[in-house]
Amino acid sequence: MSTPDVATITAALAKVNDPEIRKPITELGMLERVEVAPGGRVSVRVLLTVATCPMRDQLVREVTAAVRSVEGVTDVDLVLGVMDDAQRAALRTNLRGDAPANEIPFAQPGSRTRVYAVASGKGGVGKSSVTVNLAVALAERGLNVGVLDADIYGFSVPRMLGSTIKPTQVDQMIIPPVAHGVKVISMGMFTPGNTAVVWRGPMLHRALQQFLADVFWGDLDVLLLDLPPGTGDIAISVAQLLPSAELLIVTTPQLAAREVAERAGSIALQTHQQIVGVIENMSWLELPDGTRMDLFGSGGGQAVAESLARLTGTRVPLLGQIPLDQQVRQGGDDGDPVIITAPDSPAALAIRAVAATLAARQHSIVGRSLGLAPAR
Repeated sequence: MSTPDVATITAALAKVNDPEIRKPITELGMLERVEVAPGGRVSVRVLLTVATCPMRDQLVREVTAAVRSVEGVTDVDLVLGVMDDAQRAALRTNLRGDAPANEIPFAQPGSRTRVYAVASGKGGVGKSSVTVNLAVALAERGLNVGVLDADIYGFSVPRMLGSTIKPTQVDQMIIPPVAHGVKVISMGMFTPGNTAVVWRGPMLHRALQQFLADVFWGDLDVLLLDLPPGTGDIAISVAQLLPSAELLIVTTPQLAAREVAERAGSIALQTHQQIVGVIENMSWLELPDGTRMDLFGSGGGQAVAESLARLTGTRVPLLGQIPLDQQVRQGGDDGDPVIITAPDSPAALAIRAVAATLAARQHSIVGRSLGLAPAR
């Protein structure tokens, strides 16, 4: 058996992605040294971004497996180091380029990320569970997806996605954790225990700006923002910071929910945002005999869609109706979305249908420069 060379080992390690940044460790400057001793014993030194890297165990497993997969390797000696300040600064430049520290990539004219702000008029309509399951469904379709929990006061996305890992900070750049294939950031990741956040409007705006600018989201296909209920500070800040963001309105069939959902959607008239459509949640309860019980009435989602279409003068479709399902609630409590735990359930199938519609949509030109100039 021939002794492997350094180039072969390095090529194998190029297939190992950093679990958080999701780029090859060879491109990130994390692979510091590879040495091959006679007899096939390989020594590898890998640099962690920070000493407290929460994904170090996964990285150790994947690096070791990649080296062992090379023919001729008899043993692996993996040593972990930590990047110094200069190396972390170089990593940030590698990832963000020359972009200013406070620049929001999704607000730039060349951004190819579709940004959906998931809104509702009132709480309790299942907006967060819809957001989380939509994100996982889109990720299952091979898209790079991120979720920003913009409900600063009532954050719930970390629990619903089962994300218990804290974000990693690299030279004033925040690396978001990944759960079920989705990058996620939330105020809940920065508060100890169940501590309440007591902030006024300017602080909320600043927090949202930091989540958009300081977090390294990478090349996302879709970014979902889970907005707080109503039309307050965060909804206004989203329109200011992300003029190309489009609205997804979540409601239930109930009359009270319909009325406030229409008010939430009508903010598009003032912010000049496009409404992608309406999602009706808790549409019915399927009984054991196959019949449906309309616990909250019926027709609410279609009524909201038609009302918003008249109000905005645009087409506002009803994207889907998601039935009431105990498994959705259970998945949210356990951190395992129903899309994963019960993929063939009526609720999961309805959410997947909405995800398929969103994935097939063309990029909006709202808020984008068309590069046109008047003819002389």
